[in-house]
Amino acid sequence: MNKIVTLLVFLFFGFTQAQQLNCTVTINTERLPNANQQVFKTLQSSLSEFVNKTDWTGSVLKQNERINCSMYITLSSGGSNQFTGTIQVQSSRLIFNSTYSSPVLNYNDKDFNFQYTEYEPLLFNPSTFESNLVSVVSFYSYIILAMDADTFQMGAGNQYLETAQNIASVAQQGGSKGWSQSDGLQNRYYLINDMASPMYSDLRQVMYAYHTGLDGMSLDLKASKEKIKNAIMIIGKLNSVKPNAFLTRVFFDAKSDEIVSIFSGGPSIPVGDLIDVLNKVSPLNSTKWSQIKF
Repeated sequence: MNKIVTLLVFLFFGFTQAQQLNCTVTINTERLPNANQQVFKTLQSSLSEFVNKTDWTGSVLKQNERINCSMYITLSSGGSNQFTGTIQVQSSRLIFNSTYSSPVLNYNDKDFNFQYTEYEPLLFNPSTFESNLVSVVSFYSYIILAMDADTFQMGAGNQYLETAQNIASVAQQGGSKGWSQSDGLQNRYYLINDMASPMYSDLRQVMYAYHTGLDGMSLDLKASKEKIKNAIMIIGKLNSVKPNAFLTRVFFDAKSDEIVSIFSGGPSIPVGDLIDVLNKVSPLNSTKWSQIKF
């Protein structure tokens, strides 16, 4: 009898693996017309299984609690088992008492190169460099987890940022572009170091306050818009100290369209000062800001 109980417990936990991400992985090979497409079908399937079935946090979540995200890999060159391209990483989170999913991350990494041989196992160990493919995908999995956690509680993403920072440090030994300070000013090195730096803690505060405002929209739309406005205004203060900050761009790459939508409908609040701040901190989106009606 005890053996049967033990077997049932084992089977139960086997079917309730601690999975945290609900990720769609896509491999675009349009720029590799003569490539062996079967290899990329296998890679896409393997990456999807790797991201969605790896236990990143140890927490068991229901299917509807997992973070919806995507990784869109566009390959620009490749030969034998060496490939170069970009990886677009997106994530969103459901807003309280609604069916609306708010974009949290929308980041395009243009320094993505890796080696891959069909059917090779994808294994994650945070303290060991396995491959640049595994490192990059694991790194962004933890960035997704950290940013999502920060929208629910101040500082809740710290443990995931620490793991992402460790992955970045270990991955430097592989010599691939994007992990080093010398590889440019907007890459994985600066993304994780800025996110983990107390200097940019205000932006993480913005993420929490902004989404708290979204979560309250079903209860008090006008008050929630005020909360969201006040959260964005914090970026204006940061911009006076750190103008053109990398993380500011990352924030608006995800949020610009949503901000226009929020402040262009429903009960009106004063937004003249908000638009001034938006034009200062994100001038590249000035055309979008001009669409805000007030």
